[in-house]
Amino acid sequence: MNDRNGPVVGIIPAAGRGVRLGESLPKAFVELDGRTMLDRSVEAMLTSAAVDRVVVVVPPELVASVAATAPPQVRVVAGGAERTDSVRAGLAAADDAAYVLVHDAARALTPPVLFARIVAELRGGRRAVIPVLPVADTVKSVDGAGRVTGTPDRSALRAVQTPQGFAADLLRRANAGAGDATDDAGLVERLGESVYTVPGEPLAFKITTPLDLVLARAVLAAGTPVRQER
Repeated sequence: MNDRNGPVVGIIPAAGRGVRLGESLPKAFVELDGRTMLDRSVEAMLTSAAVDRVVVVVPPELVASVAATAPPQVRVVAGGAERTDSVRAGLAAADDAAYVLVHDAARALTPPVLFARIVAELRGGRRAVIPVLPVADTVKSVDGAGRVTGTPDRSALRAVQTPQGFAADLLRRANAGAGDATDDAGLVERLGESVYTVPGEPLAFKITTPLDLVLARAVLAAGTPVRQER
């Protein structure tokens, strides 16, 4: 069992290249209003006052340069070829953590309150917690030929965001296998463990495409908070 008062460590896997964004730099190092997405994500974690320190996982060739400007609460380590490799590298550098928050640097506008919301649930006894939003669009399932095979009830569907929070021992166990998943909660689900949800935030959208980048820069230019309706 985890010490409910133990350290919370944030892990930001930022070793991916992010080719869909259409930029020459790795995605996490693309700037928004003069600051990289990685810098903004680290700041949000630390500003939340719910995260004790952060492990940033970057391409091996960038470790020295990123570490040179990182604040004292941040440790920089080399990532691997796949996202799960980078999360494992982050876990290895967070061996004293009671809880771990895994966060995508591409969700660079995530407000600090969301990190605090996840940590409160973990300290309250949950062992796996993810932020979600209702699905606004109608969703179709299709076969290999592109033919519609069904229309799932969207009232039971949720779009998943990060940070995703876990008891550290649970996430280590989930990452011990050789499998991969689109998110860390998926690995935990394969163990048969329960994953709980909390309300997400619209500003925690993932900046993956050039259009997302335009939206993020417009939000920053407007300076208007965007909150999820409760």
